[in-house]
Amino acid sequence: FDALSLAIVGGGTMLATYLRCGTGDCRRALAAIGQIGRSRFDADAAKAELAVQVREIREDGLLRANPHHFGDREFDEATDALLGGRSVEALLAAHEAHKARRMEASNRAVRTLAQAAELAPVFGLAGTLISLARLPADGLSKGAYMGSISMAVLTTLYGLVAANLIFAPIARIIERAAEAEETARQDIVDWLAAQLYEAAPALGPAERRKRAAA
Repeated sequence: FDALSLAIVGGGTMLATYLRCGTGDCRRALAAIGQIGRSRFDADAAKAELAVQVREIREDGLLRANPHHFGDREFDEATDALLGGRSVEALLAAHEAHKARRMEASNRAVRTLAQAAELAPVFGLAGTLISLARLPADGLSKGAYMGSISMAVLTTLYGLVAANLIFAPIARIIERAAEAEETARQDIVDWLAAQLYEAAPALGPAERRKRAAA
């Protein structure tokens, strides 16, 4: 363990990543890291809650049904859009808007961590150069030589470990979690739309032509 080598690689990587990506992206990356290991979305619970809304709409129709909120921001707003617009298309549009916002936040977090993975080996090399620059100009003692070589090796090692065992894997974990959540949400939206089309009011001529073409 070498505190100076670790400070060069860790501090330099974080500072350079912050300067490249900015406060907003770094905050999103930290928030995404904080969500690792936590349940991001319970698909079974959401489907069970939405089944209540489907039953009410089938019984009372879109005009008389009340929105059934259960704490998921996307589905709460999508239900409001469905009942307010009285069409399944309004629900699908709300879903797409939320999906775009989620994917943007996820992509920014992943991009920030990818930048850190790219920069960490660079600062490992920088630490190697610093260690060589610290060699005395008036000759090498055994202690100075061994200390410089040790620092040069450790900074390179720390840079590679940070890039390939910390930043890049965390980026992929966040990316996989986001993809899994979007797949689960899309499955529920497709199921919900299929359940509700029969309860939607008759489509106008233009909408009928558009739906027939699709």
